[in-house]
Amino acid sequence: MDTKNYKEYLKDVTTLIFDVDGVLTDSSVLVTSDGEMLRKMSTRDGYALKTAVDAGLLICIISGGKNEGVRKRLEGLGVKEIYLGAHDKVVQLNNLFETHQLNPENVIYMGDDIPDIPPMKLVGLPTCPLDAVPEVKAVSKYVSHKKGGQGAVRDILEQVLKVQGHWMKAFDAQYD
Repeated sequence: MDTKNYKEYLKDVTTLIFDVDGVLTDSSVLVTSDGEMLRKMSTRDGYALKTAVDAGLLICIISGGKNEGVRKRLEGLGVKEIYLGAHDKVVQLNNLFETHQLNPENVIYMGDDIPDIPPMKLVGLPTCPLDAVPEVKAVSKYVSHKKGGQGAVRDILEQVLKVQGHWMKAFDAQYD
C-alpha cells in the first residue's frame, strides 16, 4: 500500500486529467426542448486550467459525454488533449501514456463516478471532488474540499502550480 501523502506527488506532476460531468460541472444538465444538453462550468476552474497550460503542464480531458460546446470551451483555454465520447477511459489513458511517454506516478486523474475508477487506479495521484460517489472517494488519495463544477479543478491545479512555483508567476511578472 502506498503511504505517501498526496502533497508529496505535487512537485513531480507533469499531467492532469479531468472528467467533465461531475468534475468540471456539477453533474447536472439542462435539457432544452430540442434535446440539447447544456452544462455550467466555473470560470475560476477555467482560469486555473489556462494558467496550468501556460505553465507547461499537460492538461487532458477524458469524458463519456459528447458535447461539442465543452470541446470549444476547453480549446479556448488552450487544452489540446480532449477525448469526448470515451466509453472505455482506460483506452484513452493508455494512449496518452504512450503518446506523451508519461510516467503514471506523475499523473493526476480527477473523476467523480464509477467509470472513472479504472483509470484512477492507473495514475500516481487519483483525486475527486467533495461530492464524488463513495466508491470513487475510496480509491482517491485526495478528496477536494470543493464540489464538482464549484472549484474542485481549481483546488488541485492551484496546489500543483503553487508547489511548482507557477501560481501568480505570470501575473506578478506583468506588474513588477
